[in-house]
Amino acid sequence: MTNSPLLNSVWDFVFVPQQGALDITTEFGRLKVEPNEICVVQQGMRFSVDAPNRPFFPKPSGLPDPPSPGYEDREVSEYRVISKYQGHLFEAVQGHSPFDVVAWHGNYVPYKYNLKNFMGSCPAFPPTPRYVFLGVEIGDPTHNRDPSIFTVLTCPSAKPGVAIADFVIFPPRWAVQEHTFRPPYYHRNCMSEFMGLICGNYEAKEKGFQPGGASLHSMMTPHGPDAQCFESASTEPLKPVRVADGTQSFMFETCLGLGLTDWGEDTCCKVDASYFKCWQGLKKNFDPNWKPASKE
Repeated sequence: MTNSPLLNSVWDFVFVPQQGALDITTEFGRLKVEPNEICVVQQGMRFSVDAPNRPFFPKPSGLPDPPSPGYEDREVSEYRVISKYQGHLFEAVQGHSPFDVVAWHGNYVPYKYNLKNFMGSCPAFPPTPRYVFLGVEIGDPTHNRDPSIFTVLTCPSAKPGVAIADFVIFPPRWAVQEHTFRPPYYHRNCMSEFMGLICGNYEAKEKGFQPGGASLHSMMTPHGPDAQCFESASTEPLKPVRVADGTQSFMFETCLGLGLTDWGEDTCCKVDASYFKCWQGLKKNFDPNWKPASKE
């Protein structure tokens, strides 16, 4: 993106680096975003993304240097600014860098957030029993947790309970629920789910889902844990266990339809045409003659 930054005139950008850090230059300064961090660049802000190229040289201990503004004061012939507007790209040419802002007033600025600091909670529900295990807060452990307790960012829509976009993570945590199926249950919903893995193994599909990989389940498409995960979760004792240690997965969920671009499907990534086979090993478990065991 040398001498050619981008801006989105309609929506915000959310960056989720998976391999290597991002060096993001904005009109408000620079941000170095590491894996397991996210960065939000709001609507209308010009930015460029590069691999980190600023070496760190340790200095002797002493008083900290005063902060200096991160700006560019340089003239550039045919500096091209790309704007995404209503699904199309437009180009404007100017003679200087747009990152020449030395100071500003207000709080509408890009920011980053370390996902390690996120604590799952459920503010949308009325007060219920809450439990804290090693700094990780969860909902009532006698019931399956609602997905909303994993929501980091949300963009609500005019329809209550339905978001234009949610950003969700499934961090390391304790699983202590009783009398329930602990992994994500099988479902279909009115939201499209784009899920990715930053590091480790995804708990509901421990094999075949690699870091950097992603899955897309469009609205009303049934999905859930693979056959192996179902079998192990259905038979293991429900004792307190740690879940997802050393891993980090995320999900973008939206009430809008999502699709792959030609570049994304043919060039950027490899589509797994056999993905559906992870559910083929599921067996029928319904027995019409089943009766509960006698208490005697």
